Amino acid sequence: MKLYTSARAPNPRRVAMFIAEKGLTGIEPVQIDIGAGQHRSAEYLALNPFGRVPALELDDGRVLCETRAICSWLEGYAPEPNLMGEGFDERAFIEMTDRRVELHLFLGAANCIRHTHPGLAALEQPQFPDYGAAQAEKMRETARWLDATLAGQPFVAGQRFTIADITAFCALEFARGLMKFRPGQEGLAHLQAWRDRIAERPSAGALG
Repeated sequence: MKLYTSARAPNPRRVAMFIAEKGLTGIEPVQIDIGAGQHRSAEYLALNPFGRVPALELDDGRVLCETRAICSWLEGYAPEPNLMGEGFDERAFIEMTDRRVELHLFLGAANCIRHTHPGLAALEQPQFPDYGAAQAEKMRETARWLDATLAGQPFVAGQRFTIADITAFCALEFARGLMKFRPGQEGLAHLQAWRDRIAERPSAGALG
C-alpha cells in the first residue's frame, strides 16, 4: 500500500497518527509537495481528481480518499487497538463526537488559516479575511464546549482514546502553529491539560 501524504498538513497528520496508534508498518509514504503544486499535477489528479491529500492506494490498485474513509478502512484492516467503537452504540457516539470536532473545531481552524494567513494565499484564492476571522471565533466556541466536556471525562468521546482525540489534537496543533492558539492562555485549562497529555503519546510525533 502507498499513502500519498504531505508532511505537517493537518489531514495527512490525522491518518499518520491513526496508523501510528495501530502500530501498522508496510504502508509506503509518498510525499506530495503542496507548496510546489504537486497535488495539482496530472499524475496526482489521476489518483484523486479533487487534488487533496491524503490518499491511500490499496494493493489492488484502488485509491481511497477522504481522511475518515481511510481511517475506517484501516480500522477494518487492523481492528486492534479499536479506535472507532465496539458495536453499533459506541461507534455511533464516537462518530458523533468525531464529526462535531471535525466540522466545528478542525474545519473552523482550517478555514481561518486558509483565509487569513498570507502563506496560504496561493492555495486559497480568493481569500476572504472577514470569513476567516468569523471562523476563528466559531472555532473558539467549539473549543469552549470541548473544554467543558473534558472537565468531566478524560477523553474527547468518553473514557478512552479514540479517533475523536486524534481529530481534536490535530486541529489544535494546526491552530497552535498558524493561529497561535493556546487553550491555556484563553482560560481553557481542561482542554490544555488534555492536549498536553495527548502530546506525550508516541503517535503525536507522526506528521504525515
